[in-house]
Amino acid sequence: MNDIPLWLLGLILGGLLLTSAFFSGSETAMMSLNRYRLKHLKKKHRSARRVSKLLDRVDRLIGVILIGNNLANNFAAIIAAVIAVRLFGQGSELWAGVLLTIVMLIFAEITPKTISALYPEKISFPASYVLKPLLKLLYPVVWSVNHVSNGMVRLMGFNPQKSSDDSLSKEELRTVVDESAEDIAGHQDMLINVLDLESVTVNDIMVPRNEIVGIDLDINIAELVDQIIASDFTRLPVFQGDINNVVGMLHMKKVSRLLRGGAETLTKEAIKRFSREPYFVPEGTPLNRQLLNFQHSKRRIGLVVDEYGEIEGLVTLDDILEEIVGKYTTNETEASEEISLQRDGSYLIDCTATIRDINKVTNWSLPINGPKTLNGLALELLEHIPEGNVGFILDHYCFETVSLGENMVDKVIVRKLAERQGQLDLEDF
Repeated sequence: MNDIPLWLLGLILGGLLLTSAFFSGSETAMMSLNRYRLKHLKKKHRSARRVSKLLDRVDRLIGVILIGNNLANNFAAIIAAVIAVRLFGQGSELWAGVLLTIVMLIFAEITPKTISALYPEKISFPASYVLKPLLKLLYPVVWSVNHVSNGMVRLMGFNPQKSSDDSLSKEELRTVVDESAEDIAGHQDMLINVLDLESVTVNDIMVPRNEIVGIDLDINIAELVDQIIASDFTRLPVFQGDINNVVGMLHMKKVSRLLRGGAETLTKEAIKRFSREPYFVPEGTPLNRQLLNFQHSKRRIGLVVDEYGEIEGLVTLDDILEEIVGKYTTNETEASEEISLQRDGSYLIDCTATIRDINKVTNWSLPINGPKTLNGLALELLEHIPEGNVGFILDHYCFETVSLGENMVDKVIVRKLAERQGQLDLEDF
């Protein structure tokens, strides 16, 4: 190399440093790519498809990158030593190595890798134009190196052919949705609610049995007609005496057909004939499963039954959709009457309200893994039906009964106390 001019050696050294920077940045960019975004980009970008094929065999990709990087670094060290000897004489190789290490660390390692980690697509896509033909050119060398390397990996007890699992769990997907809040503004809550459907059952959203509005065939026909005309619902369960003796579900458009022939055509036998057979839903069915069940059965309403076949409540498709998109059928006035904010910051709550609805309105965290309604929670804590108004504390929530029914707590005032440590504490006021 003594015949090569110093300026040419300097250019070669600079080119080797740039080559080293290219391979270092390419490695970081390839490994930093978002695999899910890459799968999406494959549909419309040829560069994305090229990068995806390179990543299908990560061992070969890393092999060609490291071969190129090490060759560039080693030759750079040789050139730097030659330049140092020619400029400063023998013994300067050590200082040249130290200086080259600092230069390479800054300009060929840290800087390109930092940029590549921040902009992986902008670096990896253009780099694939070089890496793909280079892999074909050096394939025999890459194959030999990988063959030896994979053999060592097997000796250590690992499988070099094992592919990474890129699937996301529900919690991981939830994190992705949270981190993407700015990009999916307006849809984040709905996506989170879809993920939560699995943990919510029909018992959590059903209309309880005592609140089901239906058509009792045991009452006289005049009262029955008045009840149908005054109904605000599209579909009503038809039963005989007791809701457990349900005979079908009647759609109001069928009633309008009956009434076209006059009120006398609306008989109990006609109601039975035009009623569709009831659809039953086992209690505890997760909402994601019931949503599919409604779709497959072409139904919109079902009666929730327990293990003994007793009807527990009624669930509709609209109830499930409201869990995803939020309330859109419930009258806001009725909702405010059930859970109303008081001037002192406390809430006056009807005890038929569900714990989940209370938590949504107040942003509290009352336990939802036990009773479904506030009345059920109160009776579980008190362990008896109180004869007079009482108060009790659960964690950092203070409850005070306002009115009592014959066999239930009717209304309570609830206020949130300062959070504190400790177990459940019950007190009388």
